[in-house]
Amino acid sequence: MPFGSQLGFARAAALAALLASAPATAQWIGYPTAHVPRTADGKVVMTAPAPRLANGKPDFSGIWISDRTEPGKETISDTSSLPSGRHMQDMGVDMEGGLPYQAWQLPIVKKRTENLAIEDPHIRCLPDFFLRAYGLPHMLKFVHTPDLLAMLNEMNAGYRQIFTDARALPDTPAPAWQGYSSAKWDGDTLIVDTIGMRDDTWIDWHGSVVTEAAKIREEIRRLDFGHIEIKATVDDPKGYTKPWTVTLRQRVVVDAELIDEVCLENEQFVRRMGLDGKAGE
Repeated sequence: MPFGSQLGFARAAALAALLASAPATAQWIGYPTAHVPRTADGKVVMTAPAPRLANGKPDFSGIWISDRTEPGKETISDTSSLPSGRHMQDMGVDMEGGLPYQAWQLPIVKKRTENLAIEDPHIRCLPDFFLRAYGLPHMLKFVHTPDLLAMLNEMNAGYRQIFTDARALPDTPAPAWQGYSSAKWDGDTLIVDTIGMRDDTWIDWHGSVVTEAAKIREEIRRLDFGHIEIKATVDDPKGYTKPWTVTLRQRVVVDAELIDEVCLENEQFVRRMGLDGKAGE
């Protein structure tokens, strides 16, 4: 296959892997989510007060997707739109000058951008890092108890655990796909500290990464019933010249459930592109 054709195929296949999920209403069609504030005609009141746990803290439980509500528009609560986040392609989209890369990252990001992220772990059906998962067009289900916040990713049935008992982080963690996360409350804001990521952990479509040296702090707030805001600060001296911060917004999805979306089920991209070391078709 000519190189130009390979790139075209890569773009189509990559976008399909990212965006062409089955409709989120494919399972449990029309089954109403419990304890949802609604108007008399059944419309979800997105700005109703956030629900609370038994301990009085905000309850983050629910199904979430990137919030791409345009200014002046009303946020929807259904599955008619399951968008990617603004930061999916470029985590530094809101930063003047972009992400403050260390010099060694610059040629890597340039190469990955130019070759349409053909080496992307997501395309190869590997787990999505949590910073990236917030912006991908796959629903996340948060299950929240007083001691644990579990984030379930419908893509490849992935998961992340955030222990909310303020436990000490491990001294010498074995590198993990989602790192190790411990949290504590500051008023109604959950402060999450994460360490122990793998080197070359992709955080966006351009192939920007965090390294094993990274420390990530998230400040998670449920603003009201329908909206969560995540302010994430990345301190990774190996990968970046200075710490940087990004704000990621999510909206709730009701009357739906996670679907089976297992990338490796009949996955053909790696073989067809010859990335397995064998001749492509």
